[in-house]
Amino acid sequence: MSSFNDTEDPRRRLLIQALAAGAFSSMAPCAFGESVFGSRPSKLPPGQSIYRINGKAFVNGKEATLDTKIGPNDQVETGKNSELIFVVGSHAMIARSESKIQFKGSQKDQDSAVISGLRMLSGKLLSVSRNESMEMKTKTATIGIRGTGFYVEAEEDLTYFCTCYGLTDVMASDDSTSKDTVAATHHDKPLYIRGDGQPGKNIQLAGFKNHTDMELMLIETLVGRTTPFVFPGNEYTAPRRGY
Repeated sequence: MSSFNDTEDPRRRLLIQALAAGAFSSMAPCAFGESVFGSRPSKLPPGQSIYRINGKAFVNGKEATLDTKIGPNDQVETGKNSELIFVVGSHAMIARSESKIQFKGSQKDQDSAVISGLRMLSGKLLSVSRNESMEMKTKTATIGIRGTGFYVEAEEDLTYFCTCYGLTDVMASDDSTSKDTVAATHHDKPLYIRGDGQPGKNIQLAGFKNHTDMELMLIETLVGRTTPFVFPGNEYTAPRRGY
């Protein structure tokens, strides 16, 4: 069973901090990937889906550019050492390296998309939404998202899931007796959802890791919102609640 002990690239964390602070307003794009570092991050204009690409990303099998549109029934993939920051409807997301995500939903017009389902086939994803429900599935977990911020890491036999804020219903895919409802205000109850444990024991408490409040602030900004909590300038590095 994987333990997700890989170390995040510190360059990515520094980029996110600087982007959230608007520090790239006078700098040229860096060699870390294809990017547009203009003014301080703000709500994406109508018709624009992608905020930033580091490395390579693919939408429905075709390599994405900053002009690529992402719809509620598309498949998104990221390459090795790559990252994609994008918006679909009122959802804003950061897909980490080597992630594969399949969306299911509907679209009334070019700027009105609703995601009802999300299958996380592999990789890591940070996502925010508000007042919209959807069902997310990984190999080991089925999670009801009730309009919230969440972070997920998906592998064959283990899912890491953090309800950053909001309400979620978590259940092990092959064990309906392993389930939990999480109401969080600030990363209160991260979980591991296993695929090989005893009945009723496939959900276990986990620690906080691999995502930051700065990242949440950045992607909420891309859909014209702010995080529902107030935090200091330093990164949040540990759960507020002991287990």
